[in-house]
Amino acid sequence: MHRLDGSCQIPGTTPAIPGMFPAMFPLATGQPFGALPVMPVQAMTQQATRHARRVYVGGLPPTANEQSVATFFSQVMAAIGGNTAGPGDAVVNVYINHEKKFAFVEMRSVEEASNAMALDGIIFEGAPVKVRRPSDYNPSLAATLGPSQPNPNLNLAAVGLTPGSAGGLEGPDRIFVGGLPYYFTEAQVRELLESFGPLRGFDLVKDRETGNSKGYAFCVYQDLSVTDIACAALNGIKMGDKTLTVRRANQGTNQPKPEQESVLLHAQQQIALQKLMLQPGAVSTKVLCLTQVVSPEELINDEDYEDIMEDMRGEGEKFGTLVNVVIPRPGPNDAAPGVGKVFLEYADIDSATKARAGLNGRKFGGNQVVAVFYPENKFAQGEYDD
Repeated sequence: MHRLDGSCQIPGTTPAIPGMFPAMFPLATGQPFGALPVMPVQAMTQQATRHARRVYVGGLPPTANEQSVATFFSQVMAAIGGNTAGPGDAVVNVYINHEKKFAFVEMRSVEEASNAMALDGIIFEGAPVKVRRPSDYNPSLAATLGPSQPNPNLNLAAVGLTPGSAGGLEGPDRIFVGGLPYYFTEAQVRELLESFGPLRGFDLVKDRETGNSKGYAFCVYQDLSVTDIACAALNGIKMGDKTLTVRRANQGTNQPKPEQESVLLHAQQQIALQKLMLQPGAVSTKVLCLTQVVSPEELINDEDYEDIMEDMRGEGEKFGTLVNVVIPRPGPNDAAPGVGKVFLEYADIDSATKARAGLNGRKFGGNQVVAVFYPENKFAQGEYDD
């Protein structure tokens, strides 16, 4: 990280990394790069705010260089209205790691760096690039220096991005949901998506003139760990005469990453078990049904059974007030209903929803858990075999 220190000049000095930025910003006066008039503040202040003024840009094509990255990001920042530090280019420094295809792009101000976070997924030289905070970013310290979120009024459409960062729709975990029937209402789409947990941001894209749905939406979950689970479980589901396409918005049409393939396979195998939450109109309840947690063999021994009950109670209480834990055991003929399932009953729907988001996709004993809401009336009547 300290290799970047050459960019923080006391005006009038020579850059500490000679030749790194030849003619990046040609100046008629012949001033050295460090004397650019866009940096009137003291070098000490610049050093203190650097962690909040830099953005990490990943996935760069091999043709990228400091000049092209600086020019591109300065141009798109101007295009979206993201420049807030006065006239001139927003970018003051670029460091590229060619081997790993990433760059650190330093902005003039903390506010401009936060605006640049809205550019995640933008196409640079034909490839979508990732825009992130660098690893040395300190959120609590940055909060005292300026805005930490992009301005909600940025014109992202001007550079081909979907507006929506203000609603929590920024970042790598933004999900594209396509193939939605046009007659699906906003509430129905949201309800379907919230089967996997509460949303941080949601936008059903509509025709500006008619106000009708265009058949696709974007969302981000509050619990980012369910992003891949939701994508894998919903992608390919038939809704009326349509088939859903659900994936990370910046993933394009690429094949799933290797680590996602097991998630995808597992979710496809469990579609039948998830039918309850995948039906439009399915409602949240106070009861969660977990599958892929225990096998009938583990429930036969009394001591093992008590251990499992204690484990599940401990896990369940992390998300709210747990009223009851039911784990059906095999009968003499091994045909007892609900064997292999775990039921968690909460005092309120909010706790059950948090548990749904926290437990779905978690691994217990090497198995990936599937968590769905279960009808309260059936649970109350002891009907465990849905």
